Amino acid sequence: PSEIWCVWLLSKYRVTFLPGAFQNVNVSLNETVEAVVTRIPPDVAFITLQFHTLHRNATLSYTRIPDESLSLTAVDSGLLSALQPAQTQLLLFLSSPEEEPVSGTGVFLSYSSTAPVPGACNLESSLDVDPNVYISYNLYETTVRFGPANLGNERGQTPAACDVSTASNTRWRLEYDVYQYFLPESDLSESSLFSGLQAVANARGMAASGRLVVTLKSTDKTAMAFSSIPGQGVIYSVIVRDPMLNTSASYVPAHTYACSFTSTLDGCQTLGKISTKIFFTIAGLAGLFICFFGHRFFKCELFCMGFSFAAFFFFVLITRTTQLDYDIRLTVSAVVGVVGGVVLVISWWRFGSVMACVVVVGLMLGFLVAAIVLFTPLGDLDVFRNSDVVFWVTFCCIMVTLPLLFVRWPREGNIVTCGIVGAYAVVLAVNAYVYTSLSYITLNILKRFLNNNFSAAFTDAPFQTIDYAMITVWALLGVCGVVLQLYRERSRPFFPPSPYLMWLQERERRKTNVLDPSHHVPSLPGRLVERVRQLIGRREPAGEHTPLLL
Repeated sequence: PSEIWCVWLLSKYRVTFLPGAFQNVNVSLNETVEAVVTRIPPDVAFITLQFHTLHRNATLSYTRIPDESLSLTAVDSGLLSALQPAQTQLLLFLSSPEEEPVSGTGVFLSYSSTAPVPGACNLESSLDVDPNVYISYNLYETTVRFGPANLGNERGQTPAACDVSTASNTRWRLEYDVYQYFLPESDLSESSLFSGLQAVANARGMAASGRLVVTLKSTDKTAMAFSSIPGQGVIYSVIVRDPMLNTSASYVPAHTYACSFTSTLDGCQTLGKISTKIFFTIAGLAGLFICFFGHRFFKCELFCMGFSFAAFFFFVLITRTTQLDYDIRLTVSAVVGVVGGVVLVISWWRFGSVMACVVVVGLMLGFLVAAIVLFTPLGDLDVFRNSDVVFWVTFCCIMVTLPLLFVRWPREGNIVTCGIVGAYAVVLAVNAYVYTSLSYITLNILKRFLNNNFSAAFTDAPFQTIDYAMITVWALLGVCGVVLQLYRERSRPFFPPSPYLMWLQERERRKTNVLDPSHHVPSLPGRLVERVRQLIGRREPAGEHTPLLL
């Protein structure tokens, strides 16, 4: 579509737009801005006006006094006006619905009679024609929905019926391209948002700059789910295409940060709880230690791996079955994780089964590798989004394959696990302070555990400068940790012996070897009893005990 000449007359309640360009607009309290579009070419059949703000609502209306069926109040609002024959100008109104000023940016776009009409066949909106994209989000997913479009028509003609027939000369031939555009990471500024919107406001800009997620047929549901990324700005838009006439039109783009700008607790400006930062800071320090010294200090490694497994799965369990506060759940999960780590260490100390412990360690690496595989575009395949069974079977198959390799190379597998998993713990620690998409490798799996409806969500995440830097850090730490441990352990035993088994062997040796001086040393209980007797018994004086004879 081509932008048209549009003028907002400059006065107390009017602003002037440059031709075909975005213009920033400030709407004062109790003020209505008139938008007057003039010099409309005769080949233009309909016009859309879109207005965007960072997080405050603005009201866009066909009338000076907004009416529910003739206006829209939203952060990303848009109206579509079908033109009448010989009409050369158009008047719309912009106001603030709240008791505070609103600043935003807007633009007019024009379309010919052959272009599809976005939202002309919607059944849910109070507007007769609703070209808007609506976004709702929660902790797990962001839902994007829009109304079906209709075929274009000449000025003054009656639009085609929406649901009378499904023939090729009806709206059912239309296709919908759903796009997403990621804003710069950790940038919540108005200027960043407005720059992004200017790049993707129309069909040509979105196709050039955005990422095509999926193409929907007219028979598909006009709603989609994406993985929520709190604090990450994302612009969603839909391009409706008429493949027969090779024309297209853009819905009004909408944006979200999957967080609240007005919340005083966990708002967009204060993302990340203190408890989360403390937890992952400690986890990152432990991961750095395991990355370089995990195999050498085998008990510490087992404790960390047991802690991770127990804490993760107990957090899933307690979240799905209770309504406890997040800090309480995290604290209880950490306590259970400590118990899990101690149990794993004690099991090795008591039974000395290295292979059983290494299999548990291998499952940790298998979990991370499976999460990485399904974090790639492979995880967005329809077969995984439409079936939880296929997803979890694939995940488990990848997860249990790696421990099988550990049976053949237990020491090497254990060292590789220390390097990769330990380095990833460092990445998670960094994510507690600076956002990085790499955290969603495991967070998407956690969301799928916790939310039954998350399977339908697309799990795309932006990859920007910080993400490539963190991938480099992850790779360097992992490689250095693995190489260092392999070099240092090359001449040592594969695994340290079990302390309990060593104690049994030493006790047996002392019993049978009478020439060993330690054979004559009293047992530990005997030594303790003798020591207590010495402490509480009365000490006899040394020397002569009989009186001297004169």
